[in-house]
Amino acid sequence: MNRSALTPARPCARHWWRLLALIATLGVVSPAAAQTPDSIASAPPPAAVSDPAPSQVAGASDSAATAASSPSPERTVAAPNRPLAAVTRRVRLIAEGRNVVRSGPGERYSIAAVFDKGAVFPVIAKSGLWYNVRLSDTETGWVHSYLCQELDDMADFDFKPNPKLYTRTGSYVLSGYTGAYAFDRKSNSLVLGTRLGYYIFDRVQAEAGLAWTHINRPAEIVETLFGLTLEAEKFHMLFYHLNLSWEVLPGRQMVPFVTGGVGSSIMQGETEASVNFGAGTTLFLSKRLATRWEVRDYRFRTGAGASRVTNDNIEFTLGTAYLF
Repeated sequence: MNRSALTPARPCARHWWRLLALIATLGVVSPAAAQTPDSIASAPPPAAVSDPAPSQVAGASDSAATAASSPSPERTVAAPNRPLAAVTRRVRLIAEGRNVVRSGPGERYSIAAVFDKGAVFPVIAKSGLWYNVRLSDTETGWVHSYLCQELDDMADFDFKPNPKLYTRTGSYVLSGYTGAYAFDRKSNSLVLGTRLGYYIFDRVQAEAGLAWTHINRPAEIVETLFGLTLEAEKFHMLFYHLNLSWEVLPGRQMVPFVTGGVGSSIMQGETEASVNFGAGTTLFLSKRLATRWEVRDYRFRTGAGASRVTNDNIEFTLGTAYLF
């Protein structure tokens, strides 16, 4: 009898391997779990795998480390921009009647607005006894602490300006000076004077001055109707002027300036209109006391009729100024 006819037919090992690969592809079971002893015995041996080169292993390790350290683009989330929480400090008006808010921290500043009792404002800054408050989105003002009550702690909210920079707007300046006066650049005489100034702005100062000098001109030849004579001139002269000064570096300790104005000179019973211009420097020894030196040229005409001439009179002075 043929033995192959009595032995049950056993599927080919190749067919088992194809069936297991199809099942693994469909995700039912893995090929390793589905393998039977028969399939493992009949499966062809795996192909020989050669050991990778050291350079390939090192390159793979570096790539894996780089991939692990670099965050995935899908997982990187940008932090939202969150504004810093602003600390709002407020004051409430408590004075009866109408409360005045000014344009600056002082009584000399103009009135910015007037409000009733109970109005509340956020505080921007503090300077001494004055609070800088916000009146609207575009307007601010200053209110005295006597008129308001703090609703929040402002112990560390005091405004401290630069100690080397001051505002002098609204201040008066009284100064006295002495120096030398050269009449028509031909004589040297002592000059004494005083000035009163006012800071319109930090850069601009208006001032009025009054000075006296004794002119002592050396003898010179003078042509008259009766011939030539040798004459010397000695006379007193009083002159005053109104000037505007522009400061180059306002608010500092040393302040250079240029100045110019008009005035008049009174001498020998006559009055001559004059213009003057000059430059100088003011050195502030303190907030109120300063020294000042300058040079000016006073120009005016003297003489009679067709013999009138223009004189350049140079003045060098040094003085002391006091602000109040």
